[in-house]
Amino acid sequence: MLFDVTRGELAGIFGEDRLATLPVTAFPPATADTEGARLLATVGAPTGTLWLREPDEDSGRLPLVQDVVDAEDFEDASQDAGEWPVIGWLLNAHLALDPGSGKVHAFDADEETVQALHADVSSLVQVTLRFQRLLEEFTFSGEDGEDSEDGEDGYEEADFERLEREVGRIRQETSSIDPLPFQDDETVWSVVGEEIAMGQRFKGNSPGARSLHG
Repeated sequence: MLFDVTRGELAGIFGEDRLATLPVTAFPPATADTEGARLLATVGAPTGTLWLREPDEDSGRLPLVQDVVDAEDFEDASQDAGEWPVIGWLLNAHLALDPGSGKVHAFDADEETVQALHADVSSLVQVTLRFQRLLEEFTFSGEDGEDSEDGEDGYEEADFERLEREVGRIRQETSSIDPLPFQDDETVWSVVGEEIAMGQRFKGNSPGARSLHG
């Protein structure tokens, strides 16, 4: 695994009720014994930005790529991609785990494109953790009601510059270990990062949401 992620770390940040897992029995036999499947079963991922796929109620299994998209429409897809289990949903893409390489691939049904998004599942969990934590812990300087020398606009500009730097730091530190999540500006994580930097993904009762939306 590229990143050291533990259940205790995630639970300490988000709480047990915010973590989703996938049972090993939900994976096809060829995938169930892979590191990626075991990590999703034992550590899981925080909910919010990334959503793990629910296994079928009757079979208890995850859908395969061929169950959710026509794999033949994706020119760059591996010949056996149709047999990969779909483990989650991010933005507008189905995420599938390749049991052979351990990589996570993003299938965009609208654009009929597929891209290797993570070198392994630990990278998926790590990026999800860092972006979700940023969304829930980022604070805007003007929240305390004090006035900036430049007024409210001065606070807002400085805060968004700081937010953009935080997003950039996540991108840079991730890319130094796994270049796939942010390999270009079109990956789903690049789009999510851009949306966060623009203040579009703060929800609920987070400090950022209260400041942005009142």
